[in-house]
Amino acid sequence: MPLEINQIHQGDARDLLQHIDPNSISCAFWSPPYHLGKSYEKYLSYTEWVNLLKSVIALHYPIIKPGGFLVINIADILVFPDKTMPRIQAMNLNKRKSPITREQIIEAMSKYPTYTRYQLAELLGCSEQTIDRRLNGNNIRGGKYAPQTRVHLVGGLIERAGKKAGFYLYDRRIWVKDPAWQNSKWHTLSYRAVDEFEYIYIFWKPGVTTVDRNKLTREEWGKWGSRAVWNIPSVRSNDDHEAKFPLELARRVIKLFSGQNDIILDCFMGSGTTAVASIQEKRQFIGIELAEHYVYLARKNYEDAQSALDYQTTPLPLHFIP
Repeated sequence: MPLEINQIHQGDARDLLQHIDPNSISCAFWSPPYHLGKSYEKYLSYTEWVNLLKSVIALHYPIIKPGGFLVINIADILVFPDKTMPRIQAMNLNKRKSPITREQIIEAMSKYPTYTRYQLAELLGCSEQTIDRRLNGNNIRGGKYAPQTRVHLVGGLIERAGKKAGFYLYDRRIWVKDPAWQNSKWHTLSYRAVDEFEYIYIFWKPGVTTVDRNKLTREEWGKWGSRAVWNIPSVRSNDDHEAKFPLELARRVIKLFSGQNDIILDCFMGSGTTAVASIQEKRQFIGIELAEHYVYLARKNYEDAQSALDYQTTPLPLHFIP
């Protein structure tokens, strides 16, 4: 039985996507788990996460209309524990509590070869732990015993999965978020950049695509419709969901890559942002969410948004005098 339109359905996307009518979705827009250790994705190993993405992308091909789009919002890199990776040793001078260097310790050891670490520490005016860190490289990113964190590019993985499913990469946008920790003196303790942007990958299913620039105003086309970089502030508070994207992001994707009354699909619905943006832009939608408590949250947010729209469009009584 096909999934009902304008409803948020609970279940695994890999199961429920198979119950959507073929060639019925004009635009699918979603943001998958990022494999960053969030509570809703801890059950997935890295391999399982990759297989989830591949499966979900493949299941979209039969249900997207010819000429329609699959749009995926995801970070450009992943950073996750990898036990097989060599451990990065960082000498962070700004974080050091003691100015003693490894070279000074080695010089002292050559002069006093019988000294213990405790004697060397007393000689150099530092702690025994400092001697140990400088000699044995125990200033390792992620901690002395924790697995090293690996950085992995996501774009190639997403593109290969899309191409294998039958899609073609049509375009991409860069969503620039708020500068992270912009009021802090030190934004990061290493040479790695802070997280300030994510990618929007747009895949096309072969077929006729109707291009209608009148969907947007002239100002919208100039400001973001034809622009590769979208500056949209992050959600200020993730108090009810750990990873929400802003309503404006969903609104732009939906308005640009679909038409009124088209069906929008989000198979990782989360807090319901895509559903809210869909009804605000006069689209229909199908939502899928695995976690039961997020299904309730998404339904509430959608119903509240629908009630607000109904209130705005309700005609005033004839006797109403402003």
